[in-house]
Amino acid sequence: MSSFHESVLSERERQRYGRHLVMPEVSLEGQQRLKSARVLCVGAGGLGSPVALYLAAAGVGTLGLVDDDVVDLSNIQRQVLFDSQDVGRAKTAAARARLLALNPDIEVQAHAQRLTAANVRALLADYDLVVDGSDNFPTRYLVSDACVWAGKPHVYGSVYRFEGQVSVFHAGQGPCYRCLFPEPPLPGTVPSCAQAGVLGVLPGIIGSLQGLEALKLLLGQGESLLGRLLLFDGLSMEFRTLKVKARPDCPVCGVAPSIHEPIDYAAFCGERVSADTVPAVSVQALRAELLSEQPPTVIDVREPAEWTVARFPGAMEIPLGQLSKRLSELDRKTDWVLTCQQGPRAQRALALMQAEGFASLRVLEGGLEAWLAPDPS
Repeated sequence: MSSFHESVLSERERQRYGRHLVMPEVSLEGQQRLKSARVLCVGAGGLGSPVALYLAAAGVGTLGLVDDDVVDLSNIQRQVLFDSQDVGRAKTAAARARLLALNPDIEVQAHAQRLTAANVRALLADYDLVVDGSDNFPTRYLVSDACVWAGKPHVYGSVYRFEGQVSVFHAGQGPCYRCLFPEPPLPGTVPSCAQAGVLGVLPGIIGSLQGLEALKLLLGQGESLLGRLLLFDGLSMEFRTLKVKARPDCPVCGVAPSIHEPIDYAAFCGERVSADTVPAVSVQALRAELLSEQPPTVIDVREPAEWTVARFPGAMEIPLGQLSKRLSELDRKTDWVLTCQQGPRAQRALALMQAEGFASLRVLEGGLEAWLAPDPS
């Protein structure tokens, strides 16, 4: 962190943070600590929006935002950093403008890129604390591992429909994310927000709790969620807390770690569709095959609610949960291509059909998202 000399508050800042300055847990010294702090927010979506807004409003001196996405109209329902005029704009650029309008006395660093094994160490090096607002398991494991190696705390959060989770991880002082989840869930067993949905206010609640934990850590006040997992159920309006212990056998933060550098997190989480492991077809190849004299038949194994948002043209629509009961409807000699939103559920469908004697099976690489994406050429 910067020295307090570099973090002396201006008169305007004293007025802005007046409600903080009168709090004994914050006071002038605490506000100077916030001004000198550097926090990296991974993801500028549903969770990243309230985190970034509240940390910026609180006077955290430097905020970093990592996200490679652009604003989509479907984001606005929960990603309160953006408005309708931002649709099509890079999230980091739109977020930076919004945060600086909220508080021009801070610095916002926009990292318009996906967090990867190649760049994670360099990105984390400039920050004191990481807040993980990502929505996928490979990134969560990547953030956790990198924070362990860098010796930095990180605040975790996730949401699902009406439910959410929050915790703090800091290897050496408590558990890491792998201590709580040693293995990722099987591909397709935990649907994404796009698949299952999420009530728009839920990320606001969980993201605000993440912001609170971040501020407590920066101020050195209160009892953090380190070693505890906070569970929230919005339907019953109940909070529960579970204890989480550091695992001595953790491969990253344990007594004899076996993982010392980033791994292939997509493969670890079973989210990569590769011709080396799963019969796959690219979007370009499938487009050509569908125009041939003997085109394959596509089965979309997403849920009916997802079909109302976007459909694969001409595909049979059979939800993954109904597939085993409807195999009698399908010809085992047909050339089948399976798709879902991104790929994991299609892989499960392929395994199920293989076990039942279907021979000609492939998965669409990248799923419907890749099919609908603009042609890069």
